[in-house]
Amino acid sequence: MSKQGVNGTRLALAAIALGTLVGPLDSAVNISFSDITSSFGIPVKSIRWIIIPYVATYASLMLVFGRLGDLFGHIKIFRMGLVVSVIAYGFCGLAETFEWLMAFRVMQGIGTAMVFSCGPALATSLFDESVRSRILGGYAMIYGLGVALGPSLGGIMVQYWGWPSVFLFRVPLAILALLLISLGRFPILPRDEGVFETGLVLRVAFCSAIALIGVGQFPYLLDNTLWAGLVGVGTGVALYIAILSSRRGGMFGLTGDAVRKPDFVIVICTGAVVNFTGFSVMLLVPYFLAQPSAPDLAAGGLILATGPLGMMIAAQWGGFLTTRFGANRLAFLGAVLVAGGTLSIGFWPSKISIDLMVVSLLFYGTGLGLFQVSSLELVSAALPLSQRGVAGSIVLVMRTVGVLLAASLLMLLFTVNVESAVGTSNAFLSGFQETFRLAAAVLFIFLSLTWLRPRIWIQKS
Repeated sequence: MSKQGVNGTRLALAAIALGTLVGPLDSAVNISFSDITSSFGIPVKSIRWIIIPYVATYASLMLVFGRLGDLFGHIKIFRMGLVVSVIAYGFCGLAETFEWLMAFRVMQGIGTAMVFSCGPALATSLFDESVRSRILGGYAMIYGLGVALGPSLGGIMVQYWGWPSVFLFRVPLAILALLLISLGRFPILPRDEGVFETGLVLRVAFCSAIALIGVGQFPYLLDNTLWAGLVGVGTGVALYIAILSSRRGGMFGLTGDAVRKPDFVIVICTGAVVNFTGFSVMLLVPYFLAQPSAPDLAAGGLILATGPLGMMIAAQWGGFLTTRFGANRLAFLGAVLVAGGTLSIGFWPSKISIDLMVVSLLFYGTGLGLFQVSSLELVSAALPLSQRGVAGSIVLVMRTVGVLLAASLLMLLFTVNVESAVGTSNAFLSGFQETFRLAAAVLFIFLSLTWLRPRIWIQKS
């Protein structure tokens, strides 16, 4: 390859990395919740509407844009997603009411869906298929870097410039990514020759959004029969359309025998369960670190960051290890490490050394990093080159489903456990430990059931 070609590939890779990074940097928004609630004068429980519209939007649309990328070109969708993101970040930062901020978060979700759905396909297209797993490892590492950097950057910016800064600082990053795209050299992947069934896709996206909102609002649905019914109908319709479409030739035009095999479905579902259990750490450990007996806040932030740090390192090394040991074996190892790390947190005493906390979090983070890169490799290998957009989207959608389920069900479970332990010497600690043990048990039980088909994890793939 000529020097010009090498430089073009490097610029293209930098564009993909930077464009992808702005999405997981949304973790910076979490640190601004207190400032947002006080600025708009809203109750604390309403802050969930900063998360739900954004997550439900991008999760329900990723498969749509992944399919569009397969049909019309991944770089077009990726570039358009960055343009939408620039506008959305600007509008979010300038929002004068909470209602407008929620609306602009939907726009941000659309842009994120475009970027996330085509990012893995673009990254792997720059290199030979023989190093695909390594590139996917690097991609997963970039995602982990964004998650890790977000809270620390957000804390500094909120302290000096207020909550709008957690949105506005990403505008120049997205613009720089757009500039790099114009200078980069992107190969042309073979286009899928299927048909984009607009009506079907829009119906599935709409029903999926309702279902995802319902998942995120599960505790509140228990007290609202009407909304519970609507969510149930939406979920049922989405599942019916998905099953009907798969019988007619594969969901969103997916082809090949792999998508109809139980092994493929089990791997996909494992992703949701792993992320359900894994998200318990980011959801509940901050509350543990806020206890009087825990280290100070600054040290607590560094301790919590060891999880994402382990995820980043494991994702990069996982790209090399999948070639040697098999992506399925590495995925299973990662899932076991997530379950083990989560279970160990369930035995944390009120006074625990920093070393033991770090070990538990590193186990969890390492496992999550290994599983993420391995699952990306497994799904990418199962689908043809022309369907890489949908392949990457499937993994990210199942990750989001697991996170939403955890945010809803585990928080409800934690609250119930704490309330049931009232009157004991430390109700918080009892509820905290019980929730983590149950979260780990869910994953251990699921993994045990998958061994009814042992070849999923034993036979090298």
